[in-house]
Amino acid sequence: ARATLGFSCTKTFHNVLLAYLSLQIQFADQKQEFSKRPSKIGRRSLSRSISQSSTDSYSSAASYTDSSDDETSPRDKQQKNSKEIEIAEQEMPALMALRKRAQGEKPLAGAKVVGCTHITAQTAVLMETLSALGAQCRWAACNIYSTQNEVAAALAEGGFSVFAWKGESEDDFWWCIDRCVNVEGWQPNMILDDGGDLTHWIYKKYPNMFKKIKGIVEESVTGVHRLYQLSKAGKLCVPAMNVNDSVTKQKFDNLYCCRESILDGLKRTTDVMFGGKQVVVCGYGEVSRKGCCAALKAMGSIVYVTEIDPICALQACMDGFRLVKLNEVIRQVDIVITCTGNKNVVVRENLDRMKNGCIVCNMGHSNTEIDVASLRTPELTWERVRSQVDHVIWPDGKRIVLLAEGRLLNLSCSTVPTFVLSITATTQALALIELYNAPEGRYKQDVYLLPKKMDEYVASLHLPTFDAHLTELSDEQAKYLGLNKNGPFKPNYYR
Repeated sequence: ARATLGFSCTKTFHNVLLAYLSLQIQFADQKQEFSKRPSKIGRRSLSRSISQSSTDSYSSAASYTDSSDDETSPRDKQQKNSKEIEIAEQEMPALMALRKRAQGEKPLAGAKVVGCTHITAQTAVLMETLSALGAQCRWAACNIYSTQNEVAAALAEGGFSVFAWKGESEDDFWWCIDRCVNVEGWQPNMILDDGGDLTHWIYKKYPNMFKKIKGIVEESVTGVHRLYQLSKAGKLCVPAMNVNDSVTKQKFDNLYCCRESILDGLKRTTDVMFGGKQVVVCGYGEVSRKGCCAALKAMGSIVYVTEIDPICALQACMDGFRLVKLNEVIRQVDIVITCTGNKNVVVRENLDRMKNGCIVCNMGHSNTEIDVASLRTPELTWERVRSQVDHVIWPDGKRIVLLAEGRLLNLSCSTVPTFVLSITATTQALALIELYNAPEGRYKQDVYLLPKKMDEYVASLHLPTFDAHLTELSDEQAKYLGLNKNGPFKPNYYR
């Protein structure tokens, strides 16, 4: 059912027209609508997959760069990816449990969720779960390189309105978001965002929509920062749930996901050996501390850390890393990784001083950490090496290796552990349910943290996978600790 048709850019107009007409006939009983995306696609060559089983979806069935797997037909890749979604379901036990428990009731009945996240097999499981819970969904991608095209097409064939393809231009990116929210006869009442771009676009273009929106669920540190800025300025129109700082996100996604995917992303793109390499990691939060730095140290790398916060800096020192300023080591390091959520962490001056062959990448959500714009000057030459890998060459012949054009490395260049994403996705789903069903007055126009009881519930749904057995407090023990036997076991300020 998830099969789709793909069209190579080299197909003749005649063949495309025949295939298109065939697809129209196939879905003649459904409402037909297709809007062309912007004509400007820069230098990118895209294959197209037009799905009309949903009212208006656009996705691509080809990758961003020269397709090395064109020998596999889009239909075969589509069917393969359907199986990958099924595999993802096996690694996302909590979402599957939510579906089963919602068979008798639909806690999101009437919800119209507009989402802007990475579109992967794991996101497909989340969207299908939200649909099973009663919600209608429209989706765009929060990153121009992380979309799995066959997943986007599979979702479109399954009836979801999806606007995304791998390798979007900046104009395409905002066009896709706009198509998500700007549709006649459909208005969102819930927002699920990752990075804040969707929320920003609605505030900028369609502020009146917030009259019907019940709440925002935000996953990333960048998006949460924007929400707190809006709240401080008195411009936040609806309640917002900060998923990024929930225990289930901080202690699992930011740690275990990044610990595995940083190595995966670097290996896939550069085939680099980590043993003996000198690496500087900018920032020492959860993504960096127990994620990137721990993984690189375990592989034998010599790891330096930069940090602005004395508490995080002290943690780095006591974990055995040398705390430095970037300019102190920039000439000697082999790899530079940013994980701060800030802007201009690595600027042109730093890039000019790097050694030949230095690998530069970002593990933060946004592409603002590395000043990539400063590299697009006439005296520097860009050379595409492979998908998501560019050489930037200086006049004297020195070159650096830039990954994903400074965007999020792991989701742009590799995959991430599904089980960890299950924890975050379940947290997002429960946050949507909470905000959507909350009685009027429970949440004001502010940013809220997930109730600790909900964090613990998400964790408990994943324990059966490990055949884990929780110890129960006795009445005497519960009274001694001043706790309910069923939790929550930690105060709301616990992080």
